Amino acid sequence: MKKISLLFLSFILHLSVYSQGWPSDYGGVMLQGFYWDSYGETSWSKLQAQADEIAPYFQLIWVPQSGWCNSDYNQMGYTPVYYFDQRSSFGSESQLRSMIAAFREKGTGVIADVVINHRNNMGADGSWVDYPAETYKGQTYQMLPTDICRNDDGGQTYNWANGKGISLSQNNDTGEDWSGCRDIDHLSPNVQNCVKAYLKFLLEDIGYTGFRYDMVKGFYAYFIADYNCYAKPAFSVGEYWDSSAKIREWVNNSRGYVSDTPTSAAFDFQFRYRVRDAINNADWRWLGYDEKPLSADNYYKQYAVTFVENHDTEHRINGAEQDPIRSDTLAANAYLLAMPGTPCVFYTHWRDWKYNLKQMILARRLAGICNTSSREEKYSARDYYAATVTGKNSTLLCVVGNKPQNYSVSRTQYTEILSGKGFRYLLSRSANTVWMDVPDGTYEAPLKVTLLAVSTLSGAKIVYTTDGSEPTAESAQIATGGILSIQSSCTLKAGLLVDGKVQNVQTRVYHIFEPHDITIHVSSDVSWSPMTFYIWDNNNNQLNGNWPGKRILTAKNIDGKRWYYQTIRLTSPEQYFNLVVSITSGSKQTVDVTGIASDCYLCIDGTKEGTKYVVKDKTADITTDLHLPAGSAVGGVSRKAFNLQGLPVSRVNRKGIVIEEGRKTLYK
Repeated sequence: MKKISLLFLSFILHLSVYSQGWPSDYGGVMLQGFYWDSYGETSWSKLQAQADEIAPYFQLIWVPQSGWCNSDYNQMGYTPVYYFDQRSSFGSESQLRSMIAAFREKGTGVIADVVINHRNNMGADGSWVDYPAETYKGQTYQMLPTDICRNDDGGQTYNWANGKGISLSQNNDTGEDWSGCRDIDHLSPNVQNCVKAYLKFLLEDIGYTGFRYDMVKGFYAYFIADYNCYAKPAFSVGEYWDSSAKIREWVNNSRGYVSDTPTSAAFDFQFRYRVRDAINNADWRWLGYDEKPLSADNYYKQYAVTFVENHDTEHRINGAEQDPIRSDTLAANAYLLAMPGTPCVFYTHWRDWKYNLKQMILARRLAGICNTSSREEKYSARDYYAATVTGKNSTLLCVVGNKPQNYSVSRTQYTEILSGKGFRYLLSRSANTVWMDVPDGTYEAPLKVTLLAVSTLSGAKIVYTTDGSEPTAESAQIATGGILSIQSSCTLKAGLLVDGKVQNVQTRVYHIFEPHDITIHVSSDVSWSPMTFYIWDNNNNQLNGNWPGKRILTAKNIDGKRWYYQTIRLTSPEQYFNLVVSITSGSKQTVDVTGIASDCYLCIDGTKEGTKYVVKDKTADITTDLHLPAGSAVGGVSRKAFNLQGLPVSRVNRKGIVIEEGRKTLYK
């Protein structure tokens, strides 16, 4: 055990009130919004383009470290150099801010990946120990060679520095060493000052909701307590890659010597290992716990962030094997999303299995399962494993394995609502609710939706509406197991009718996609003539030819500004467009604007990031006369409303920008 210095004890005694590291009874689900080398697929703009689909299912999205690492290309962010310069291989600072704001508007918080165990040098003249001076709000922050742990890199850093007459810190590392970068000394007041300013900047300026702390084994957990107390993130989770006993100890130590409340949650690695071993060994008894995960402990499950795969365990696209689960992805996620703790879904699983994962999340929500829900093992065998989790509303029975159908279930007690390869979900009939077997979303063809009454109530009937209004006793009825045909975009609401009253109404919003035109408008506050649009879609099809594209001559005046525009056809719900604006000679050009899938108004205001001009999205600020889609009523309150994709929106379900009575209206 490392010897604790008097300076460190003094530091601990000055800690005051601590923030809570993760709320209790939390029912949210988190998405890891990236995988290794996913720069193109999960850039800030492309994540923002998916916000409408992601936000209804995930309350948190964790993204890579967003500060500049001295490289604009192929940098995942885990060797940070700059704290206050927020540009990365995933996009510019303006794109980052826009993405965070878009998710926040929809109720989803973005979690910053905070890498403060180590820091990379600037690399000037081959130096190991040089750090940038960064000025923020009039104050300059710069780490020094004396902020590097004395025993960094097994003493190699000290030997290099000593040979050049450079002094390091007098303190050894308070945690494990990592030779990829210089380990910084968190006992240093200068380090603490820099880190605290950085964390406040991420929350209060950039707009992050909380932190995922990288490699927290590298320094004492008490520093996490101090940093969280100062910055006050709404959520904090640490990557402490070790046994459950060690993770519990780390969570305990994150409370410091003053507060009885931990200031951070932790990733539940043992949960992940049990799922991996069950799948890779084709033996589901592994889920019966050899070493109890955090999420199986009544005290610590509040602080357990569970997962089955991440960027350090996946089989990476560059060929690195890592430690992946090899099959049964759906079974793994079914188990993850049914259990206590806060589930963190891996991006590639979400990308490849959206339909199924949406249904699993809706089932979790319907049962009212949260991070502190009670779990009970029902059966453990080689071929399948069964456990119940009791939520705030009802009990969900999860069966996973090679032969989950072999588990016999009482039909008087449970109704099967969802199943797939390797899993079954059954909801206790005491839920007294309605299950709809198609999740919210945009679909390319009409739908068939099956409605099930999950109920013990005698004489209960299902009533429903498709215009977004609340069902009443007079609404249309359908028998349990009945199928509704959804031909056009609608909001389906269904509930149980018992003794003349409707209860437990469930809602699904369905969009039936139809190809339609969208228009890109661009204006400029600086000299920018002639204006040229280079446009390509997500399949790399060029719409305006090779670079630099096509000169745009069509324009209109709106609110005193000249807007150049081009109308293009959106042919599928997955399609989106990307744009670079330049002048014909190419001497001026904007940053890439990606993920365009609806009408937009973009303004070049003269701000630069490097040599390229920033584009500000002004769509929400523009109020202009627009033509209604064909078939709309002319005048009067009966006139329909449409979203920016041209799909009808009911009056009770209007949110965001809506085309209503020929004008854009922003509904909060």
